[in-house]
Amino acid sequence: MATIKEIAKKLGISVGTVSKGLNGAKDISDDLRKKVLSTAVELGYKKKNTETGKGRFALFIENMSFEKPEDFGYSIVDGFKKAAFADSFDVSIIPVTPEFQGELEYNTYMLEQDFRGAFVLGFSLEDPWMSAFRETKIPTVLLDNHIPENPYIGSVGTDCEEALDMAVSHLAALGHEKIAFLNGSKGSYISDRRMLGYLRSMLSHNLPINPDLAVYGYFVREAAPYHVPTFLSLGATAIVCGNDLIADGVIESVVSAGYKVPEDVSVIGFDDVPLADKLSPPLTTIHQDLPELGKSGYYILKVMREDIALSKNMLRPKLVIRSSTAIAKPRLAISHFSDKDSVAKVNPALFDSFLKEGRLKA
Repeated sequence: MATIKEIAKKLGISVGTVSKGLNGAKDISDDLRKKVLSTAVELGYKKKNTETGKGRFALFIENMSFEKPEDFGYSIVDGFKKAAFADSFDVSIIPVTPEFQGELEYNTYMLEQDFRGAFVLGFSLEDPWMSAFRETKIPTVLLDNHIPENPYIGSVGTDCEEALDMAVSHLAALGHEKIAFLNGSKGSYISDRRMLGYLRSMLSHNLPINPDLAVYGYFVREAAPYHVPTFLSLGATAIVCGNDLIADGVIESVVSAGYKVPEDVSVIGFDDVPLADKLSPPLTTIHQDLPELGKSGYYILKVMREDIALSKNMLRPKLVIRSSTAIAKPRLAISHFSDKDSVAKVNPALFDSFLKEGRLKA
């Protein structure tokens, strides 16, 4: 680990000036302070633990509701905070945007704010800090994301391929063949993993794969009306959803089209948030243990700070069967629409790779 003297020597300035730059003193220029911080990051400098407690962790959140108990992120944040507080770490919750990330370089920001590590929720693959994570030496844990090869980056999530196979297996056992998948947002690591899980499970059950029944939407209920009519026109008897909010919108769209859930169309969600068992009908869904995801994020961060490199760490999913799934009632396709958000159009590389994988297994 670099010292203040080494930073001073590299920049050709005094130790006192380096100390001022690291501690946010007002009597040096912003340019010099930035040079001190960027050099400290480059050399791997770390501040010593504070006298009271062990320091602070940052919890960065983007594109995720977390303030109310019914929000997806609430229990994850709560689980992380409780585990960190038990070990005398403080946690600062910091909502961020791509603009925030573009203005503040990750490593420099972490050092300037004296954070000892970070838990990162809700980032997309296009976020500016995702490239910084490839090189950072600051212990960082990503929820539902992955950076290969960097020993300072860990990942936590629920095994989504196992989860999608649970959903498809349940529907196949009920006689469903035309099973649609309304995924979350494109440009998302977890959306791509779930899409692969759906495609692989359909293949393993010898069910027909129609790319127009495998589409990317958004993780909001408003995504449903854009895609449910296509699913229905293609004769889908079941729809698996990227989260419970999408499933809520799917049930409403199916009913609005004159069909019943589950008599005509079965629906499965993902997450098992408090909303799920309050829907009409109560929602069959994939349960994620959200508090344990938060705790796991902390525990991974804790051992990474002890120089133990961890990669992907997956929790087990659980299928919770309620009243939104039933024995299939086959329907003929009434027309064929090509969905502009199908996996074949949005992510042709993933779909082509899956097709190649399927041919190799055949």
